[in-house]
Amino acid sequence: MDLQPTLANELVSIRPLENGDLEALYKAAKDPAIWKQHHSNRHLKDEFKTFFTESIKSNGALAIFDKQTGEIIGSSRFKSFNEFSNQVEIGWTFLSRKYWGGKYNMSVKNLMIGHAFKYVDYVIFFVNKNNLRSQKAIEKIGGEKIEESEYYKYPKTSIDNLTFVIKRKT
Repeated sequence: MDLQPTLANELVSIRPLENGDLEALYKAAKDPAIWKQHHSNRHLKDEFKTFFTESIKSNGALAIFDKQTGEIIGSSRFKSFNEFSNQVEIGWTFLSRKYWGGKYNMSVKNLMIGHAFKYVDYVIFFVNKNNLRSQKAIEKIGGEKIEESEYYKYPKTSIDNLTFVIKRKT
């Protein structure tokens, strides 16, 4: 699976994250409200640089642009699992607060999920138990919270996270 595709629809365009995106992406990320339900202070430049460097090294990071303005508005990532070859994780997604409210996140996730389902049958999301905003967003796009008894089918995560899955319709 190509973990860094170029994708687009009427609202957003998505392309691989590049080293030169640091300043523009930080501009989109420096609002503390974005990170309020996360266990980080990524609104601080040094912490954001660490996040950005990890994103670049992941080889699955994507920059998200408002198609109308051409402005970078956030980022997301794909992560594959060697031992779970029929699934991929989508995570580390954030959007500038101006783009909150559903249609942009749904647009991004629909593009990413549509791309993933060309290759795999399951898309996994790990969401912190305290991040209610992200949990609701994943449920809006069709994510189903799985029970611990189903974990053997899916990659394990921290006990601080909930696991959501979207299954490809056949």
